[in-house]
Amino acid sequence: MPPTLDTPAHIMADIINKTDIELGVVATHSGWVGGIVPDDDGNVPRTSDGELVVLAEMKKLQELSRVKLDGVQVPVIPGTKAEDFDEICNGFKDLGLKLYFVLMVGGADPMNPGDESAVTDQLLSGLEAAKTHGVTIVSSTSIEEWMSGSPRKDGADFEAAVEQNAKLHHRCYTEAGLADSCVASWHVEFLRPGEFATFTDIGRLWKFLQAANSLVGGDNKFFKSLTDAAHCGDSDLSIPENEDLIAQMGAAGELGCFHASAMTTRGCLSTDDGWIGSLLTAVARTGTLEHVFVELFRHDDDALQALRDLDPGHGIDTTDGRDYNECTADGLEDIAHRLNNLKARGIL
Repeated sequence: MPPTLDTPAHIMADIINKTDIELGVVATHSGWVGGIVPDDDGNVPRTSDGELVVLAEMKKLQELSRVKLDGVQVPVIPGTKAEDFDEICNGFKDLGLKLYFVLMVGGADPMNPGDESAVTDQLLSGLEAAKTHGVTIVSSTSIEEWMSGSPRKDGADFEAAVEQNAKLHHRCYTEAGLADSCVASWHVEFLRPGEFATFTDIGRLWKFLQAANSLVGGDNKFFKSLTDAAHCGDSDLSIPENEDLIAQMGAAGELGCFHASAMTTRGCLSTDDGWIGSLLTAVARTGTLEHVFVELFRHDDDALQALRDLDPGHGIDTTDGRDYNECTADGLEDIAHRLNNLKARGIL
């Protein structure tokens, strides 16, 4: 009998991930506005039946996906009502998904010593939640303020920004007691020029990681990269330049999870122009790949108007007649085949 939408998710999953790599999604296909971002009172959006939208959409994705989802990265947004956030986390766990956090910060500049406590307070809140929910990996873009319009820092100014970011993140590591917690590593992401001005490529990110890990000390590479193919593709570095840096970072033990996301459009993975395949293979070759997350944004999301203003390509509809659950399910299928074939070729 063919599967239906009432068929349990594990029956729908007829593509088997033959690798040890965890395959999941970032919970953005449900939309930032209308899916994740809380209202002014901290309430997370719900369906007309009272179910959290982000959970309802994840159930639909699991029903559609031809490959089993292992995990989900959840944005942790300051101001979210604690009860709603706990409901999100417990709901994902009930769906059989391993829980990972993406810590969101805003309204303060991590590179400015005067804003250190403001940024730290936001991060510590998310880190405490991670400890409460048994989260092993947290991620963040907490090395620069999003879309701040600040000028790019180079030379001595860049070195000072690296030093301040390392100090801030080590302070969070210490004050949250992460050394003795369930949190095993913190994966930090750079963003494309325009979203960020200073930390806009993987080489610049690595400078921060090296500085932060030197403060942690010993052989513990606690801070790692979140390698996002979309941001690499939109940076000023070529595919070969990214591949070379990825090899070096893998050898140093400072590569973390991988985001399969398409440059500029952030939509269907077919718009990536080769970046996902090239960089996924580069990370796989290092022998350090453990987690891959498919990440799509909605082209008409109200929260991302600034990105559409930055680059109209972000607003292109790449769904080709599908909804975003179907697009994300197609992305998961694509990445599962890529992982299986990396194994078949002896790369994984």
